[in-house]
Amino acid sequence: MKRDIEFSSKGSTVRGWLITPDSGSGPFPVVVMAGGWCYVKEVVMPHYADYFVSQGIATLLFDYRGLGASDGKPRQHLDPWGQIEDYRNAITFVQTQAELDPDRIGIWGISYSGGHALILSAIEPRIKCAVSNIPVVDGYQNMRRVQGERLFGRLLELVRADRETRYRTGEGGAIPMSSRTPETEASTWPFPDVFEIFSNIKQREAPAHEHWSTIESVELLMQYTVFPYLRRILSVPVMMVVAEGDEKTLWDLEIDAFNQIAASNKRLVLLPAVSHMSLYSTRSHLELAATAAGDFLRQHLVGAVERTAVAH
Repeated sequence: MKRDIEFSSKGSTVRGWLITPDSGSGPFPVVVMAGGWCYVKEVVMPHYADYFVSQGIATLLFDYRGLGASDGKPRQHLDPWGQIEDYRNAITFVQTQAELDPDRIGIWGISYSGGHALILSAIEPRIKCAVSNIPVVDGYQNMRRVQGERLFGRLLELVRADRETRYRTGEGGAIPMSSRTPETEASTWPFPDVFEIFSNIKQREAPAHEHWSTIESVELLMQYTVFPYLRRILSVPVMMVVAEGDEKTLWDLEIDAFNQIAASNKRLVLLPAVSHMSLYSTRSHLELAATAAGDFLRQHLVGAVERTAVAH
């Protein structure tokens, strides 16, 4: 049961899908989902959503403002706090839908939005649980590490020049998400495998994916960190899924972030023999992360109601 939905966020129309279980009468618990860097809802999220729906949990998948099917300009502009605002407005939309339970709302995020899930767990009181999948936790350290000494200097110069251009003209430039030849072409994530995998995904199932962003998006990424919020997560159950050896979003920083979450009802799932990108491209690896997340969401969004019903 999938239908197109839309809601307003800061004056722009955000579009997505609402998927509800085929069995059961509702109102259903629901998990709100959005994607990572230069992402549209057709990329990977439906595969994760299938597992959640099979657990009796509705899913709301949406494109941020400026991306995919949603309105908003500039296009391909990734403002992390704007994206967090879109999540919060998605939660408000969920609360208006008769088939959804406004008191059983979870969130899920992957990569960039995996970090958003952690911040939302600290600041959004309507969330009952969260899944943070291979998250970005410190944008500056992430860029410094993945770019390396020489390419990082090039990136900083590109960001500096773009700021001056925006001041003079009111418009900034664009940068590829990744590149086949990162040594000669600047990109945000300088990994040829990222380029190849997203090219295949775009051709196979997500034609709306655009493999670039504004340069200002990179500047905002380098100002982004989840660490000030982690000790504010006191009661929200949080699962973090980490790919062992992940050098895209830096698994050592992810584990450091997990250890700083104040809540005791947290869970770390460390997946061996997978990678950051295989959780997008390899179905058996995706199933591992999705199954763990589905079990966690069922425990905290469905299980509490089932236990209450048995008690009565």
